[in-house]
Amino acid sequence: MSQCAASMRRAALLGAAMVLSAGVACAPEPVVVYAAGSLRAALTEIGRKFEAQTGNPVQFEFGASGLLKDRIMAGAPAQVFASANLEHPRALVQAGKAGEVTVFSRNQLCALLGPTVRISPSDLLAVMLDDRIKLGTSTPSADPSGDYAWEVFHKAEALKPGSYGKLSAKALQLSGGPNSPVPPSDRSLYAMLVADGQADVFLTYCTSAALAAQERPELKAIDMPPELAVGANYGVTVIDGAPVAARRFVDFLLGPEGQATMRGYGFQ
Repeated sequence: MSQCAASMRRAALLGAAMVLSAGVACAPEPVVVYAAGSLRAALTEIGRKFEAQTGNPVQFEFGASGLLKDRIMAGAPAQVFASANLEHPRALVQAGKAGEVTVFSRNQLCALLGPTVRISPSDLLAVMLDDRIKLGTSTPSADPSGDYAWEVFHKAEALKPGSYGKLSAKALQLSGGPNSPVPPSDRSLYAMLVADGQADVFLTYCTSAALAAQERPELKAIDMPPELAVGANYGVTVIDGAPVAARRFVDFLLGPEGQATMRGYGFQ
C-alpha cells in the first residue's frame, strides 16, 4: 500500500473531513514503466506529454529487455513493460504476471560505422567478415538487439557458407549484458563504443544508430542490405495489479499522439 493510500485509510477512520484533506494532499503516484533502452528518447517525450495531459507522472527504468524481464519475474515493481521484442513480455504473460501483449512499434537493424569505415550496404558483409574489423553487437538473450544480430549472421550463412561461425565467434558483445557499461542518460552508448574504437562496425537498431551518428558526426549509420535485413517488433504489456493509470499510459502510447511521437524518432 502506498503512503498516500495509507494516509487516506487512517483519515477514513477519523471522519469525512479528514478524508477530504488527505485527498487534497495526495499527488498522483507515478506510472512505473520498464522499457527497452532503445526507447529512451521516444518514451521520455511521450511520458512528458502524458503527464502534461493527465497530471500523472511517469517513472522510467530503461535497460536491456531480457534483463528487465528477469527483474520483473523476480518481483521488481514495474507496472508497464515495453520490450524490444515480443518474446520477453509474452514470458510474463505465460508466468501469470501480465496481461495481453500488444505490438506498438517496429524497428530495423542497421550498422553504425566508425570514422575509418566508409562503405555502402552492399559491402557490409565482406567488411564484417574482415579479420581486421572489430564487430560490435549487444548480448543475445539479455538484449533483443543481440538476438537480431545473430539473425543477421544466420542470413549471412545462406549467402556465404561459413559466415555464421566466423561472425558469431568474432562478435564483441559490448552492450546489453549484466556487466555492460552504462552510459550517461544524455549520451549514446553506441556512439561512445564506436567513437572510442572498441568497435569498427556495430549492429544496432536503426533508431539508435541514427541518434549515435547525430551525436558524433564522424560516425555513419547505414541500412542493412536487403538480403541481411532484420526487423524488430516492440511489444507492451500491463503488469497484473497495476493501477488504472498504467493502462491509460499504454492507451496513450498506442493512440495518435503517442504513435506520432514514435514515428518522429524513426520508429515504424
